[in-house]
Amino acid sequence: MAEAIATELVKVLFQKLSDEAFKRIARAQGIHNELKELKSTLSRIQDLLNDASQKEVTHKSVKSWLNALQHLAYDINDVLDDLATEDMHREPTLESRAIICSKVRKLIPSCCTNFSLTHRLSPKLDSINRDLENLEKRKTDLGLLKIDEKPRNTSRRSETSLPERDVVGREVEKEQLLKKLLGDDDGSSQDNFSVLPIVGMGGVGKTTLARLLYNDTKVQDHFEPKAWVCVSDDFDIFKISNTIFQSVTTTKNEKFEDLDKLQIAIAEQFKGKRFLLVVDDVWSENYGDWENLVRPFLSCAPGSRIIMTTRKEQLLKQIGFHNVDRLKSLSSEDALRLFAVHALGVDNFDSHTTLKPQGEGIVKKCGCLPLALKAIGRLLRTKTDREDWDEVLNSEIWDVEIGNATESGKDVENSDKIVPALRISYHELSADLKQLFAYCSLFPKDFLFDKEELVSLWMAEGFLNPSKSPERLGREYFEILLSRSFFQHAPNDESLFIMHDLMNDLATFVAGEFFLRFDNHMETNPEALVKYRHMSFTREEYVGYQKFEAFKGAKSLRTFLAVSPGVDKGWGYCYLSSKILDDLLPELTLLRVLSLSRFQISEVPEFIGTLKHLRLRHLDIRHTPLEKLPLGIGELESLQTLSKIIIEGDDGFAINELKGLTNLHGKVSIEGLHKVQSAKHAREANLSLKKITGLELQWVDVFDGSRTDTLEEEVLNELKPNSDTLKTLSMVSYGGTQISNWVGDRSFHELVDVSIRGCKKCTSLPPFGLLPSLKRLHIQGMDEVKLIGLELTGNDVNAFRSLEVLTFEDMSGWERWSAKNEGSAAVFPCLKELYVKKCPQLINVSLQALPSLKVLEIDRCGDGVAYT
Repeated sequence: MAEAIATELVKVLFQKLSDEAFKRIARAQGIHNELKELKSTLSRIQDLLNDASQKEVTHKSVKSWLNALQHLAYDINDVLDDLATEDMHREPTLESRAIICSKVRKLIPSCCTNFSLTHRLSPKLDSINRDLENLEKRKTDLGLLKIDEKPRNTSRRSETSLPERDVVGREVEKEQLLKKLLGDDDGSSQDNFSVLPIVGMGGVGKTTLARLLYNDTKVQDHFEPKAWVCVSDDFDIFKISNTIFQSVTTTKNEKFEDLDKLQIAIAEQFKGKRFLLVVDDVWSENYGDWENLVRPFLSCAPGSRIIMTTRKEQLLKQIGFHNVDRLKSLSSEDALRLFAVHALGVDNFDSHTTLKPQGEGIVKKCGCLPLALKAIGRLLRTKTDREDWDEVLNSEIWDVEIGNATESGKDVENSDKIVPALRISYHELSADLKQLFAYCSLFPKDFLFDKEELVSLWMAEGFLNPSKSPERLGREYFEILLSRSFFQHAPNDESLFIMHDLMNDLATFVAGEFFLRFDNHMETNPEALVKYRHMSFTREEYVGYQKFEAFKGAKSLRTFLAVSPGVDKGWGYCYLSSKILDDLLPELTLLRVLSLSRFQISEVPEFIGTLKHLRLRHLDIRHTPLEKLPLGIGELESLQTLSKIIIEGDDGFAINELKGLTNLHGKVSIEGLHKVQSAKHAREANLSLKKITGLELQWVDVFDGSRTDTLEEEVLNELKPNSDTLKTLSMVSYGGTQISNWVGDRSFHELVDVSIRGCKKCTSLPPFGLLPSLKRLHIQGMDEVKLIGLELTGNDVNAFRSLEVLTFEDMSGWERWSAKNEGSAAVFPCLKELYVKKCPQLINVSLQALPSLKVLEIDRCGDGVAYT
């Protein structure tokens, strides 16, 4: 599958070599003839790629030839970028001249060398041209010919990003398991809880069946609390336990230093309650690990259940299951129906009888496995010609032996059955989509990723055509991969995404020798590392230099990407050896992507300025303890992501510097707002003109008389964001006595999540009830609020029409709450969860009926608190 990435790289090279501005640069540097010769040779090689695409499936020598071409294409791209970047700095704009001596110069690469660019690049180009010519000469030996590419149907009309709505079959299995879930204890355990296993091969639908059970209305009403955790092959008890705790607690920011304290907290949450826990994708066979994991559940109520999905039976045998029924593939009839749903949009072939024989053949070759059926079905969704279906049915890929797929040194179970079907689905993607999917091989299994972050990575690597809006194009490509099952929505968070294990195996297979997912168990042979262009590693609490020392020789690396484990381990910041910053990263001068998020780094390293291939379009410094921003960063007009903004004093970053960042969008946290010197500066930031979706406003948590509450009120008034885009809002330690009118204004029709914390001087709350889409409201630490009445609802008969979760916490002066609105509908018609904690003065709560309420928790409030 090397042809796809090679094709895309060659296409990018042609775009650059054909650009008139680039030709002018080449002439000025005296290397126009070398580049003209390079383009001519590339053109002849490009003619062979369609034939190579077909032959690499069965001819290893062709795949090696494509790999060699790909390496050369990377090298050519580096040279051309070098040339373009040099020209950028030879002709600085008036604006850049004005700041050339400022510290931001460290963020703009320096191109000064001891000899001319021509002298540096000419030998490289000569060597590349010789290697290209040698590749072209091999075409006869390899039997490569110039053939026309068959047009691909690229229609997107019927594709959608909506989560899967049709589950075909499994009615019998679901009913059998429901009886076990909801019935009396089956005697498989002496504890108050019992285990319900779902065992089967990869791709057979274990997680889908577990999700059907978990979301069944009878199950939802029967169990409380409920939690879902994905385990995968890293059975880390601390991180699994932490995920369970975070799923059931309302104190989301609580951290634990050790497993013992964490499990005590879990036991308290589950004590005396009939819970349901789904432990998805268990690989471990260690009974001791399992015993330690379930220890906090021993005090639960009888009838509690743990659903376990797994491919392996050994652990279940140790628990006491000696005869486990394995989940089988779908029946031929159900498999054909599922395939029809995804290929034709209906569950039968009544309107496409001529395609039914091909459909039956494809279903058989997929082994009736749901994941394969969905992938191939969605591939054929826009194709209704029998020839297209015949081509898939008769593809050579079904019969190609690829050897054992491995992951972390272990055979990937059933890879011989599932991979060919998925490889066909991949093979039918356009070359640009193949490249984007292969890039995801950098993600570990069960890694949860954000759509916008992935699009930013693709863009930074140069995978998205810059002639269009690259972000918009990246989102379109993402939706296509999602619609074809290469990506899936995360089980517990629709805003995040995940790849099925077998899709992850496929990405690793097709990525080939250019992508490395580095972990602790790998041997770092310096010679082997030279070939890699993209590398990711799993973030750990402590990352030492020795682990990466061998990468000093990996001069061709374009990607140095830190990724989080599949499940949050509950760490705060991680620690990175200073030698990695000082000795290793400055040597990797070809980096396009550098991710050091969540590491304890207090300022942007100076070596960033030497990495000329970085484009600072997205500067994501979330989860880092950075104390200041580089001076002049407001001059980077192309910046779209600046996730954390730190306001400083007289000689640091001022809030009005945001004025020039007109493209800023997404999630933004602004810290140090108590240092804003005037409301005029806040107004000049123009937040209302930026497409910000998440806004966090932070002041200092010190109320010692040094702050001016009227100034802070004026500043907040001027920080009104765009009401059409804002979805989440957080205010922390605001020092005014009144919250601005825009907070709670009904024009914020997209706002779903609001958190107000530590605003100790505020005496009243805004009319949050007017926000039409608000689902979650968290109020904490507002000591001066004594009475909450109808001002919270805005005196609106339809107040809080969408609110589902309401939390009040640490309200030391709060005495009375009355939300009765006589003669009107219920004030909280959709409220499902209500939490009132640590409000020692609260003794009177007067609310109307809460028809949707499922969880009510009043804790550490006034003695004899009355709820009516």
